[in-house]
Amino acid sequence: MNISIVFYSMSENTAFVANKVKEELLANNNSNGDINVDVIRIEPVKAFPSEGAKKFIWGGKSAVMGDKPELKPYTFETSKYDRIIIGTPVWAGTMAPPVRTFIEENKDALSGKQIGIYVCSAGDKGMKAVEKIRKVLGVDKLRFAMALIDPKDKPTEANAKEIEGFCKNMV
Repeated sequence: MNISIVFYSMSENTAFVANKVKEELLANNNSNGDINVDVIRIEPVKAFPSEGAKKFIWGGKSAVMGDKPELKPYTFETSKYDRIIIGTPVWAGTMAPPVRTFIEENKDALSGKQIGIYVCSAGDKGMKAVEKIRKVLGVDKLRFAMALIDPKDKPTEANAKEIEGFCKNMV
């Protein structure tokens, strides 16, 4: 089984989870070695401010307005993957704009694929963001989804168990 983890991360929480998910998926790998995991980090051409009030004003406005910033070149061959995991921080209750761009650029190719979503936030708006992503993807429901609160900066047993369960469901 080939799995791709595609993510955007500003504060490294989403990157942290991408690496944890990859580790967990490979740990669940059977002795035949039939699980392969590729991690693809997407980044906008023009970086968002990462500190101070500009971070929240510009990032929040861009998220609410549904902006789709141009992304730096990345390689993603949808047909190569059985499962695709998309990771994003939660900005203003929704996905970060680079993730919106990725989904829009690959929407047709993602159709019919098994997709997992994970979101990282500092509060409790995670599952609302998952619902918004589901709508942008144009799917009726998501079989694989998780929302984590500050997984890198404030690791908890609950987050670890959530990641473990998410990965077991993905395979």
